[in-house]
Amino acid sequence: MVIFHYLNYKMIDRMKTRIIYFLALMSVVLLFSCEEKDRKLAIITDSVAPGNPTEITWKPLYGGARFFYNIPADEDLLSINATYKNGKGQDISFSVSYFKDSLDIYGFKDTIDYNVELYALDRTGNKSKGVTVTVKPNESAVSRVMKTIVVKPGFSSFFLDWIDELEENINVYVDYAFVKDGEERKYTSVFSSNKDTVRKFVENLTLTPEDSISVGVRVEDTYGNITQTKSFGKISLYEDNQLPKDEWVLPLANDSIGGVPECFGDGLEGRSRYVIDGYIDSGDNLNFMHTSGRGRTGIKDDGNVPWNFMIDLGGYYNLSRIVTVQRHSGNSESQGQYYKSENVGIYNMYYWDEDSAAWVFISQHKIAIPKDLSGIEIVEQAEAGDEAYLYPDDPKYTPRTRWFRYEALWCFDSNYTSTGCNCLSEITLFGKHADE
Repeated sequence: MVIFHYLNYKMIDRMKTRIIYFLALMSVVLLFSCEEKDRKLAIITDSVAPGNPTEITWKPLYGGARFFYNIPADEDLLSINATYKNGKGQDISFSVSYFKDSLDIYGFKDTIDYNVELYALDRTGNKSKGVTVTVKPNESAVSRVMKTIVVKPGFSSFFLDWIDELEENINVYVDYAFVKDGEERKYTSVFSSNKDTVRKFVENLTLTPEDSISVGVRVEDTYGNITQTKSFGKISLYEDNQLPKDEWVLPLANDSIGGVPECFGDGLEGRSRYVIDGYIDSGDNLNFMHTSGRGRTGIKDDGNVPWNFMIDLGGYYNLSRIVTVQRHSGNSESQGQYYKSENVGIYNMYYWDEDSAAWVFISQHKIAIPKDLSGIEIVEQAEAGDEAYLYPDDPKYTPRTRWFRYEALWCFDSNYTSTGCNCLSEITLFGKHADE
């Protein structure tokens, strides 16, 4: 009986404790609910505008201005804003959190006076009275970009170089015109970029060097500013053709030309001859070469790179361009090994100079890894091949030569620092007969 009463008392004490905990918890929940309700109610019913930013100063930026100020005291302050009208009468606005004591604005086209209104905004949407400040920016982004644009002729194409040191989002409009079959034809190409250095091509122009092209360029930013069209006069393109591969001959592996050994390319499923047969590796036909890690002298385990693939062109040519295709080992919808392991990401090019009996360096090329593309798009781009001008900054032909040398340096992996490149699917060269 005593034990029974003892157990009852214990159970009652436990129940009391649980009830106390429950009531305490409910009190806290109700307290916070009431406070949250009151807080939301206070925000909803707030109709008091915040104070203005004060002690405003500014300094000019390229195509903009940076404002400094004292933040107004307001418990529900949200942001400091600035607005002005561009040349088209459109409102351009900028905003920063109330945590910051400075605000940058951009989009001014000219170095003239602009009126900018600064104001504070709270969480309810109440806006302070605006403070108008007159500023005079430095030179605009569109103007600076336009000054750097260079137009150069290429092979059945021309290209533009420019510098956008501010890395603004800009559009470059290229207006070009030429006469074909007695008819004047006019076109416009548009290139968008926000990189600091840019090169863009206008390609596939079936014109001869005698067909001149008139070129004009204008630059636009995202704020509605656009420059006047600048004329780059008339240019004439260079002309080249694909070299016939049926005349090409490969040295035997480890045979030397000018002290440089021909690479071993018959490792595993690979064969050197596949690189010049006119077919590319599509993932199931194994149409590529493979060094099996034999680089430098072509000796087993003597390092993966560099290795040299040399071609006897079967005649004398002036070379202009190269197109390379990588090993795939995937399917038509997957990236496979494109722009990845085993493929060459950086290589050097040389031609053989008979007068000096030496290899002459032409240039180095780095194959860009595509971004923001689907698997199918990557496959399409890689199958089309990576094209490079032998003289990228000043397009021209090599001197007369019979031999071409491709020197593999680095793989794509580890930001182009991997030495694992040991495969190549196809090389195609362009140029003209040396006698032409």
